[in-house]
Amino acid sequence: MADQEPDPVSVSASEREVEVVVRDGTTLRATLYLPQQDAGPQPCLLEALPYRKDDLTSSWSSQYRSLRDRHGYAVCRLDLRGTGSSEGTAVDEYPATETDDLVDVLVWLAAQPWCTGRVGMFGTSYSGFNALQTACAVAGTPAEPVLGAVVAVHASDDRWTDDVHWRGGSLRLLDLVDYCHYMTPTVLLPPVPALWGPGWREEWARRWATHTPWLHTWLKHAHHDGYWRHGSVRARAGATDGYERLRVPTMLVTGWADGYSNTGLRTTAELARHGVPHRLLAGPWAHADPATAMPGPRVDLDTEMVAFLDRWLRGPAGLGQGEDVGHADVFVRSSTRPEPDLDTHEGHWLRLPSVPPTRSWRRTLHPADAPPATLPVDPSTGTAAWLDCAGHLPFGLPLDQRPDDARSLVHDLDPPEAPVVGHPRVRLVVSADAPQALVSVKLVDVFPDGTGELVTRGTRDLTLAHDLHGERRALAPGVPVALDLELDAVAHRFAPGQRLRLSIAGSDWPNTAAPSGPVTLTVHEAHLDLPLLEGTHPAPSLAPGALHSSERSAADGQTHDEADEVDPRWDVVDDVLRRTTTARTRYGGGDSSGAAPHGATWSEDYRGEVSVDRRTHAQTARAETTYTLSWPGEDRPGEDGPGKNGPVHVRVTSTLEAHVDAAGVRTKISARAEEDGREVAARTWTWPPEAGPIYGEADAG
Repeated sequence: MADQEPDPVSVSASEREVEVVVRDGTTLRATLYLPQQDAGPQPCLLEALPYRKDDLTSSWSSQYRSLRDRHGYAVCRLDLRGTGSSEGTAVDEYPATETDDLVDVLVWLAAQPWCTGRVGMFGTSYSGFNALQTACAVAGTPAEPVLGAVVAVHASDDRWTDDVHWRGGSLRLLDLVDYCHYMTPTVLLPPVPALWGPGWREEWARRWATHTPWLHTWLKHAHHDGYWRHGSVRARAGATDGYERLRVPTMLVTGWADGYSNTGLRTTAELARHGVPHRLLAGPWAHADPATAMPGPRVDLDTEMVAFLDRWLRGPAGLGQGEDVGHADVFVRSSTRPEPDLDTHEGHWLRLPSVPPTRSWRRTLHPADAPPATLPVDPSTGTAAWLDCAGHLPFGLPLDQRPDDARSLVHDLDPPEAPVVGHPRVRLVVSADAPQALVSVKLVDVFPDGTGELVTRGTRDLTLAHDLHGERRALAPGVPVALDLELDAVAHRFAPGQRLRLSIAGSDWPNTAAPSGPVTLTVHEAHLDLPLLEGTHPAPSLAPGALHSSERSAADGQTHDEADEVDPRWDVVDDVLRRTTTARTRYGGGDSSGAAPHGATWSEDYRGEVSVDRRTHAQTARAETTYTLSWPGEDRPGEDGPGKNGPVHVRVTSTLEAHVDAAGVRTKISARAEEDGREVAARTWTWPPEAGPIYGEADAG
């Protein structure tokens, strides 16, 4: 465990590579960022990820050094089992063994002489998920007195309803070619030779021999079952069971432009109900660091979360007399013209109670005695909306909603004066002329010139109209079904002169897969219920982040040709004669490459596209991800062949092909590994559809 070079900001600070052996004998590798020794023992912060600490996400070390040098914390960044340079097999995201590993790592960290015995967990997205999962699991373990606080940024309390796999029971289509695919080549990369030592090639070969794409597991579980309940804080939609396990002081950070926005208000209310200390910071951001994310205004997240961590890792363990159990700092958006790379959203901050006081604002938009309204579904409807879990360009933010609204049933009305804070609800009675259909409902802020800003939305596959957490039921053509649809959480105020629009469509493509075949929707009833904020509330004082977003777009003064190589691309193309719509994305080079520890360099190139036939609804998806890693030459005793004394260059390329139609979902993933331009591994995996209406069958566990 040799120290790396001292940090230049603090010559007494250090960085160390360490090995932690967990209960089954597996060795996990981590990097420690330790403060000055003369400061004495300090609390430690743990972030645990499968994204390779030593190359692909090595730039994240700047935050770890900041937490060490500015705020005095020890920080541990861990490669999860089977990823990066840790031993074991990466069988899936959030397996039970991962939680066991993290419990063991917490206990190990607390026992180190440089640690006070108090440890916090923090992280964004994946590491926010496993922070919440671990907090729910520590009771009755040696880690219970160790874990003092968690900070979960852009994370979810329900993996079935609020994650990158399914939305409202519909398959997330664009995520299929993004995160859901690129985790395959990420897991298939080799360990770092300098950390693993002799035998790293054998370990690389073992990873290829034992890997099964995580995507296939997610496709198999097409209903809410035990698989999705595992790793979720809440057990069922509308239920409160599950939250009682979360007894650790918890700070949640969410963004209204992020796919995990629902977690904030929902989980905060349950933490308050159970008397667990908490804080919610709900801003305008997408799935990125609030200090630099789009859109602003931005907040210095490190400063805000350290204030919470200091209280629970350096202060007394329990609430003091008269101390507030928690509150919610919420950015209330106001009417803003949409842009795909919007830098700042209009609005204002409010400090609200953990459960904001609201009153119901109900309107009937389509009464039961009115003639039914029919809508032949255009499967390409949805391209003007944003993609839920995308935090960086090229995916962007919502566009003007008029193109989607033109293919929807719309109801316009005068909006309320008070802010909408919480989950709008829409009650519908609908029917379809096919056994499978979906409903997409959007709340739109309409400007006097007709421009439409997306406020919030909700989607439901109508085979789950009766219960999103139940079993699928094929629709009886022409038979109405009742649907109580909860839209995504929001905080929004309509400016004077604006109109409120409710849009009802039969597709939200490419965010989710369109219905599997042509279908016409009929709306028999439509009712809207908005939660309106009551009372007056103060503004919080928050540490400001960057004035402008760190996102870089081809619109920043470059020509399109100049941007081709390194800048993100997002194109939506209609083929007039073939009647298809195709969405294409690409990023790579530039910010997707760089130098890394141990003399490494790395690069990533990604491209993906999804397409839908507007006549048949047949959909295809294709993606290709290439990772390239290079390490300098070094003598590695016991190794022969290329790379023994010279540089090592490895490349892993993975392609995904998927088809979604009335026959089901079919995927083919092909991966290839090279060392110094020579193929060393290649595999292909296919996933045939199982029996079921559209997707695979769920396990009953």
